[in-house]
Formats: sequence, C-alpha cells, structure tokens
Amino acid sequence: MKINFENLSDKDYHLVIISPDNKKVNSNNHLDKNSESILNSYLEKKNNEKEIIETFLYKNILKQPKKNEFVSKFTYVRFEHTKDESVQHSFFGRLLSYLEGKRAKKIMVCFSLNFKDNSEKEKIIENLLVGFKLKDYRFEKYKNVSKKDFKIDEIRILGYDRKHSLDLERKIKYKIRCLDGIFLTRNLVSEPANILYPQKFVEFCKDLKKVGVEIQIFDERKLKTLGMNALLGVAQGSVRPARVMIMKWNGIKGKSQPLAFIGKGVTFDTGGISIKPSSGMEDMKWDMGGAGVVAGLMYTLALRKAKANVIGAVGLVENMPDGNAQRPGDIVESLSGQTIEVLNTDAEGRLVLADVLWYVNQKFKPKLMIDLATLTGAIIVALGERYAGLFSNDDILVKKILDASKTTKELVWQMPMDDEFDKLLNCPVADMKNITGTRGAGSITAAQFLKRFVGKTSWAHLDIAGVTWSKKGTSFSRPGGTGFGVRLLDEFVRKNYE
Repeated sequence: MKINFENLSDKDYHLVIISPDNKKVNSNNHLDKNSESILNSYLEKKNNEKEIIETFLYKNILKQPKKNEFVSKFTYVRFEHTKDESVQHSFFGRLLSYLEGKRAKKIMVCFSLNFKDNSEKEKIIENLLVGFKLKDYRFEKYKNVSKKDFKIDEIRILGYDRKHSLDLERKIKYKIRCLDGIFLTRNLVSEPANILYPQKFVEFCKDLKKVGVEIQIFDERKLKTLGMNALLGVAQGSVRPARVMIMKWNGIKGKSQPLAFIGKGVTFDTGGISIKPSSGMEDMKWDMGGAGVVAGLMYTLALRKAKANVIGAVGLVENMPDGNAQRPGDIVESLSGQTIEVLNTDAEGRLVLADVLWYVNQKFKPKLMIDLATLTGAIIVALGERYAGLFSNDDILVKKILDASKTTKELVWQMPMDDEFDKLLNCPVADMKNITGTRGAGSITAAQFLKRFVGKTSWAHLDIAGVTWSKKGTSFSRPGGTGFGVRLLDEFVRKNYE
C-alpha cells in the first residue's frame, strides 16, 4: 500500500471525507459545492449519530473549458473523536475493510476544513495510516493471485503539499516501520511447519541483527552440555534438532538489570506419543506463537531504539511421535535439577519453558520475567478468543501489564494461583508431574508448574492460546496470525521502564 501526501484531486481516486465531529462539511473544493450542499442537508438529520460510514454517488464537473460531467463516488466518515489511539486504529481498520468492499483501488483522504485543530488532525492521519497498515497485512507468500482478492493500492493524503508534509511523512513512516515487529510475528506464526522448524525460525529472525539485536544460538550439543533435558525430551522424537535463541537489546549504557521475555516455540505439535486428534491438528503450526511474539517484540524495541536493556529467549522444538520419542511415564531431570514425570507428552510447552526460564533467571538475573505461550486449550474454554490469561507472583507487575492492555486493547484477564493448585502437581516418583490427572483448572496448574522454575524473581505468564490466531479476524488484523502481545509488551516497556 503506497502512501503519499499530495494536494491534488484526481477522478481516478475514491474521495474519503473525514469528520471528527458533526459540523458541516467543507471539503476545500475536493467535492463540488452542489454535492457538498446536498451532503450537509442529509447530515443535518444525523446530527446525533456519533459514527457514520456511508458512500454516495455524485456528479462532478471536470475543470476544463467544455466542463465534462462524470459520475463518481465518495465516502463520508464521521467518528467520535477520542485521544485513545487504539480505538482510532480499530476504527480505521474497519474503515479499510469497508472501502475494500466498495472496491476502491486508490483513495484520497481529506479532512473537513471545519476541523481546525491541526495537531489533532495530524495525529488522526497518523492513526488512520497505522490502523490501515495493521489491518492491511496479508500472508500470501504461497498463494496464487485470485480474482476474488481486492487490495487498496494507494492512499493520497490531501491538504498537504510536499514542502509542508515532510516532517509529518517522516514521523508516520517511522511509526509504520516500527510495525514490522508485529508483522514478523504474524509471518512466523503463519509459516507452515515444513518451512518453519527450529533452525529455520532462527534464520527467519536474521533481520534482528541488522537493527542491533545480539543473537546467541544454542544447538543440541550445547543444550545437552547445559543440561536442558526437559526441553530436549520434547524434541527427541523429531528429526529437526532443538534450538534455543537468546536475543539481547542494550538500549542503556552501563550495567542494569534487564527485562526478560521468554517464548514457547513448538514449531509443530502433534502431541507426541499422546497424539492429538487429527481434526484441527494443522493449527499446531502456530504453537510457536509465544516465541514469535518475543522475536517480534525484540525487533520492535530495536527499531524504535527503546531505552531499556532487554533479553528475549525462545525454546524451539518440534513435538513428533517417533521410535525415539518421549513416552508417557518417562522421568527427566530439568536444568534446575528438579525431576519431572511426563504423564502426557502433549503437555510439552511447560517442559520447554521450564528450562529456558531457569536458564534466563540464573544467567541474567533479570528485573522481571514474562513468558508467553500457546500453553493450554483450557484457557480458550475459560476466556475464548478475546482475552489472554495472565498469571503472576507479583501484583505490581500484574497492574502494569493490565494498564498496558487497557491502552493497546490487547486484552488480558488475571487468573488465580495458590498453593492448593500447586499441590496437585506433586508426584510420588519425581519432584513433580507435568499434568495433574484431573480435568479442572488446566491453565492454572500449567502456570503453577512454570512458577516452580522462576524462584523469587518477579514473573508473569501469558497464556495466549486463544488470541494468537483468529479465524474471523480482529479489530487490528485479518483472519490468521494476530501478532497479539507485541503491542501490549512494547507499551508495557515504554510506559514503565524507559
């Protein structure tokens, strides 16, 4: 989608008139006076409506000696003005979908001249273009062009000539560039598992090095040397060897405790020997969603030169049934020294995270740790596809995450944790078991399992199983990968640690 600033009407473009209030429209001659007068008469009857998106046919006269007439369309847009950027992003995402439905190939956007606040106008333009870009993302790498597909190719912002638009254009292009972290996450979760496996995940993240992120890769030999046996146990049934990737962004000079973000990266999850039902198993290509968010977050922080020191760590495995696969009843010794009886090989994400959480905590002594994982189907039963589950040992950290959620509209809901839930993990033959064997509280006991590997460090766990992928699409994305978590945690860092 091409964006330009040019104060020139063109009959080949679909005119969009933006009104952040219910005053009369003054299009600065981009719409002829007769059509403008009819529109204002119509809008007088809709003065109380806070939101309007309507398209009208009208006759226009070319500014030529013979004054040729042509019939064209324009769209009038009124929205309730708010300083909440996420609300604006959502609204303009819906507007993009609406304009696609009208098959508007090229769009020119003008503001009613009656809206006089230029700084607010520029902020709305920024939010409009960010909302459009977030919603416009498509994963079509493997798709042949379809006649049913329709894309908006160009957006022209009217009311600015080249001289006066340079600063605004530069600012907006920077904002849009910073969306690449979200798009990296969406790309990663959208890739099929025959293309994206642990080693390839690492290669897909090579752009992080270009923006200053240090990357360290642990191969199988290194993981064995370290003693990450819980993670390696999950991977042992696959011909694709495991990897752990450590990412470092140093945005502050000198020594300071880093923030740490840890992601589950199961690039495909069959369930292992405890194999999943075949129906819907194709969705398990995005069981590495937590790792995708961490990679996307690190890219975002580096792109905007965040003034914080941050560690990102992802455990990357493929969970397959094989003659060498982990069996139910196996006991593994984790990196922490704690032993785990594996009663169900489909409860594998917690085993991967256990070793990575322990390593990050011991190696980097972080100020806090937040892990993200498509960990349990139970969280979808509890919260549907609208909220991520939030579990934590620190109420202050919870409040900060909830505040960031309120700002970005990437919604989270705090879930309970306590010692009674933790006791359900106790095991007669090992220090713990990886499932409780009971039907209830599956997401909570999974979080209690992870809590055993974080010590006294401030920690939160986000179960994003319901929000990583959307078959219907969201306010900020089409059907497919949502990128949920990147905006949330970027705002969390910005608001609290910069």
